[in-house]
Amino acid sequence: MNREQTNRIRFAIEELLPPIVRDSVLFTGLARLVWGKHIDTLADFRVRAPFLTPEEYEALYTEHPRVHDETDNSKACIAEIAKDLTGDSVCDVGCGTGYLLRSLAERRNETPRRYVGVDFVIPEHFSDQGLEFVKAPIEKLPFADGEFDTVICTHVIEHILDYRKALAELRRIARKRLIIVVPREREAIYTFNPHFNFFPYKHSFLRAIQPLEHRFKCVDIGRDIYFSEERTVPL
Repeated sequence: MNREQTNRIRFAIEELLPPIVRDSVLFTGLARLVWGKHIDTLADFRVRAPFLTPEEYEALYTEHPRVHDETDNSKACIAEIAKDLTGDSVCDVGCGTGYLLRSLAERRNETPRRYVGVDFVIPEHFSDQGLEFVKAPIEKLPFADGEFDTVICTHVIEHILDYRKALAELRRIARKRLIIVVPREREAIYTFNPHFNFFPYKHSFLRAIQPLEHRFKCVDIGRDIYFSEERTVPL
């Protein structure tokens, strides 16, 4: 499935079903029909989040089946990211298969341009054609301060327990622009993704990423929250 299709499913589940149904035995049973016992693994994963070892964390993400065919981003979000790119170096933190980086490289053929993907799990189907890949956790990125003109982080913050540390690292390595995309999502006991953090509104997200010390834009794109911060233009 693509992002547009799952967004329609998420709208029905998150907006039309009341919490008393979402957390019920009936919903759990239906979810198991779709996702098997993995739905219980995800629920247990969130409950035990503060106590997980790095090995358990990596194991779940390695074994978690991909929901989307190539990327977690919608076409509209990719177009907005491409429009907001600035400078000659781009770092995609939480790059997954590298689809977003390849898409951006194909859209903008100017040289020189450095494209670097970072993830803590190297996917088997990652293609490094013209791209650099670095295995590292988002909480401790092996780059110098301001090393990249544009830093991108899409569909990652919702997965990070210590997301404030992650945000500090993203801001540290971004010289000109930081772009973040998170799903607009409501919390429930049983969901189809291993998310820790939930942002049902734009202002929910903006509260979470304080301090807002630079000019920014924060908009809804479908069922995603798109945030772009100008690192070189303070408020």
